[in-house]
Amino acid sequence: MTCWRRPLGRAVPVILLATLLAWLGGGQAQFGRIDPALALPVLFPPLVLLAAWCCRDEATVRRRALLVAAFGIVLAQAVLGMVLAGQLAWLQLALIATASLAAGVLAETLMGWRPRWRILTWLVALLIAVGWFAASHAMLARLYRPAAAPADAPVATVLTGLPLRWSGEADLAAIIAGQRADDPALVRLEAAGPLQLVDSLVEHRPPPGGTLLLAHPRALAPQELVAIDGFVRGGGKAVILADALSGWPAAHPIGDPRNPPVTSLLTPLLDHWGVTLAAANPDAPMVVAADVDAARLLLASAGRFERLPAACRGYADRHVARCPIGKGEVWLVGDADLLFAPLWTPAIPGAEHLRPADTMAWMAARLWPGAGVAPFSPLWIRSDAH
Repeated sequence: MTCWRRPLGRAVPVILLATLLAWLGGGQAQFGRIDPALALPVLFPPLVLLAAWCCRDEATVRRRALLVAAFGIVLAQAVLGMVLAGQLAWLQLALIATASLAAGVLAETLMGWRPRWRILTWLVALLIAVGWFAASHAMLARLYRPAAAPADAPVATVLTGLPLRWSGEADLAAIIAGQRADDPALVRLEAAGPLQLVDSLVEHRPPPGGTLLLAHPRALAPQELVAIDGFVRGGGKAVILADALSGWPAAHPIGDPRNPPVTSLLTPLLDHWGVTLAAANPDAPMVVAADVDAARLLLASAGRFERLPAACRGYADRHVARCPIGKGEVWLVGDADLLFAPLWTPAIPGAEHLRPADTMAWMAARLWPGAGVAPFSPLWIRSDAH
């Protein structure tokens, strides 16, 4: 054990530093996640310090210190994952283990370089750290990117009262010229799979095998409610966003019919299914995190399903529910603001690994089989662990 004392003394501060950098600089604390993969961009600097610290030690000590550091970094991430999220991300841990060893070997090689001016070593280390940081983020963005639906996926039918199409301030001439400003949610859904935006389900029924997204629609005619019920009971799948009090920004003056409905107009349909949607709790936080299986959704002023059939399963204090209806299935969400872009878009466009919620990946997986899946998924810290 004596032969491991010096390697341990060298490695422990590096393990603590790498863990702290991942928590503060990698985005774990900021996004409420404990993904081991978020440590990847900040791995190189601690291991450079380890190599510099060990550069005068014999080769055995250097190798052992590197092995201890790599093992300790992975172990720290695994323990945090179990304590804060209750699960392990094995693929992410394998990536961090491999990357730690690679960064350590690279750092040791660099520290063994003896240029005429020692400052050149540290300038090269800085350049490598910057390149490592950028390349890591680029790789993670791809690893976290949800898959699109297969080419032969059935069309998802969307009926909504939200301003998803041409939601910006473009004038009529710009729209005619093709310079439309669709809402980011619609852009993402169209990129995820084939869909059709309709204004009537009587004339545009979902195709066989297709799914239905009802996103806070305007008042529906009885024939349309019958069509929705028949589609689901016949074996169809649907996602329904029914907001008791929508906070979606209104682009037009109050009372203008072009604005989204203030409250859900689907009460007759929900009553028919034995579901009652209550208003949001005024004492609850404005934005709440809803964990649905392994996915996290951010809801704003979400309503709660007070009454559900016995066969339904509620999530996140019944803000979300999954119900079998006849031969089909329906996902109920008591919030239409779920689709509001600031609640799910990453701060850096395209940086899927830095997303604050799984909203669009979750939605895509509900609408198209095989969509919304990625090699890496966020490991969200449980709300009871905060």
